[in-house]
Amino acid sequence: MKKKILTIEQARALGQEWRESGRKLVFTNGCFDLLHAGHVRYLQAARALGDALLVAINGDESVRELKGEGRPLNRAEDRAEVIAALECVDQVVIFPEVRATQLLEIVRPAIYVKGGDYTAASLHADERAALARIGTEIRILPFEAGHSTSGLLTKIKQHGGG
Repeated sequence: MKKKILTIEQARALGQEWRESGRKLVFTNGCFDLLHAGHVRYLQAARALGDALLVAINGDESVRELKGEGRPLNRAEDRAEVIAALECVDQVVIFPEVRATQLLEIVRPAIYVKGGDYTAASLHADERAALARIGTEIRILPFEAGHSTSGLLTKIKQHGGG
């Protein structure tokens, strides 16, 4: 599993190798703090769009900034290991920023995928500008209702777990 988890420098080299060979590297990112079926189906659909899937996972500080105190539930290294265990995921990298803009510019994937809770217009302006600059296609996959980490956490709290 650890072989699938890259450093940022290794992710840069991977992106370059794939661009030069003409293969399509698909990139997505997220916190992936409490993995559920919606995540798995999303990652499978993302992988189907190209030749390989690189999943970038937010580091612990950025998850705290995005999701609030008490998050993440799992350390970045553990989240990366769980994601790397999925057959549809080819490589994983942990990044420290809130947004993946810098990493996208470093890796320069062919396709950038987000879930249906986003639109191309709702992506941060810096992210959109970077993607346009590097010529990366943006694909939004349909949101799968009934599967969310927030929903799971609410359910856990309602049933006395925390």
